[in-house]
Amino acid sequence: MSWLTDIFLFNPEKPLIFTQLYFWVFYAVVLLIYSFIYKERALRNAFLFAASLFFYWKTSGLFFLILIFSTFANYYIGNMIHTAGKKNMRKFGVFLSVFVNLLLLSYFKYAYLFVDTVNAIFNTNLEVVNHLSSWSNNLTGTHFDISVILLPVGISFYTFQIMSYTIDLYRKKVDPVKNMLDFGFYVSFFPQLVAGPIVRASEFIPQLYKRYSLSMEEFGFAMFIIMKGLFKKMFIGDYIAVNFIDRIFANPSGFSGFENLMALYGYSLQVYVDFSGYTDIAIGVALLLGFRLPRNFNSPYKATNIGNFWKRWHISLSSWLKDYLYIPLGGNRKGRIMTDVNLMLTMLLGGLWHGASWQFLIWGGINGLGLVVYKMWRKVSPYENSKHWAVRIWKIFLTFQFITFTRIWFRADSMEHVNDFFYQVAHSFNGSIIPQVLWSYKWVFIVMAIGYFTHWVSNKWKNALLDWYIKTPLWAKLGIAVVVIFVIYQSWSADLQPFIYFQF
Repeated sequence: MSWLTDIFLFNPEKPLIFTQLYFWVFYAVVLLIYSFIYKERALRNAFLFAASLFFYWKTSGLFFLILIFSTFANYYIGNMIHTAGKKNMRKFGVFLSVFVNLLLLSYFKYAYLFVDTVNAIFNTNLEVVNHLSSWSNNLTGTHFDISVILLPVGISFYTFQIMSYTIDLYRKKVDPVKNMLDFGFYVSFFPQLVAGPIVRASEFIPQLYKRYSLSMEEFGFAMFIIMKGLFKKMFIGDYIAVNFIDRIFANPSGFSGFENLMALYGYSLQVYVDFSGYTDIAIGVALLLGFRLPRNFNSPYKATNIGNFWKRWHISLSSWLKDYLYIPLGGNRKGRIMTDVNLMLTMLLGGLWHGASWQFLIWGGINGLGLVVYKMWRKVSPYENSKHWAVRIWKIFLTFQFITFTRIWFRADSMEHVNDFFYQVAHSFNGSIIPQVLWSYKWVFIVMAIGYFTHWVSNKWKNALLDWYIKTPLWAKLGIAVVVIFVIYQSWSADLQPFIYFQF
């Protein structure tokens, strides 16, 4: 009965992700059952909660117990915040929620960074211990490695999502859910569980109690955006990663400066199509179930300055950091110096959210510094308010160069590789081999050109294509989807390419 094992047991070599056929079989089964129960809101929510837990089990294994713990703990803490009569009790409730959530996140995500930093500063020999594995081994006889702490997939996303609920309850910006199952569904909704977008309680919880609705136009939009997401991720992102980018970043010193530079531009495209592709699919899959998720990307490489970029990139995280970190720190209310300090702290912590390494802190710090410098520059720039097309293109070009430059710390495997990259670009650019490199990797650069072209092309053209697809008859929509998906899967790499933001 090996097929039953494949269906129900967790296999770390085959996580349940959007690019696998198994996911679409799972989703088809969910839709089939859903079609019989979608009118019963309580049953619908309970079923999707169960389906989401199964999805997370197939994605992360026993880490789904951490998700269940977070769900139970924050549900009851949320009820305490809502029913507490005294403000001090409500403050204690929100403090307890933030403490529990950040403690879990810090243990799984930052234990190594903390221990390594302490050892370096105090010359100690502390070691990381996986206490959960130790308890499991003692209680159940398992044989987990207690010296290794693995990061639960999606913990950064659902932790921030949970915190938005308890904080907004404290601020009285949202009404509490009616029961545990509804809260569990909000926390674990499988389309956006492991890589966002981060959904605010105030945006999603009211949808739990609304009747299912899906217009023909929304159906067309959902189909189109799912195809667009698969195209971005598999046809563009995975292809250029497997055939070029990953090779260069695995050994920067083994390639010329030109190849390193092209890999960096390639990665700037890859990280966008990979992450935005995931959220496109998530938005489309959720919409077919009757739930609306927020937009997470808005053509970020069309940004004319770094401030505008962060309003277009990973919008759900940027807005979360603004509302729950930057503004509570004081925002821009305490003078110019403190505004800049608050910006830097927000971007540094935003960098740390992405990963427990000094590279992410450097990446966040450079972006924070870019925001501070831009705030000063825009006050004296003679071109800040110019509408001339050449000025706009120049601003987009400079912003894109800066963002791409910061990606080296985001992508490189180590600081040694960062140094290797800069050395190769500065001392071994080897421009004479450019024609040979372009020819040898011609398909990679053609796919990169397609990716950047489809990103920078006018929104009017994109919207025209979307409107055309939405207006086609149902049989044509389905036929086009079959053809497009067939073409996409022809480019599929034999090696599983997980979504980049699964590691965060």
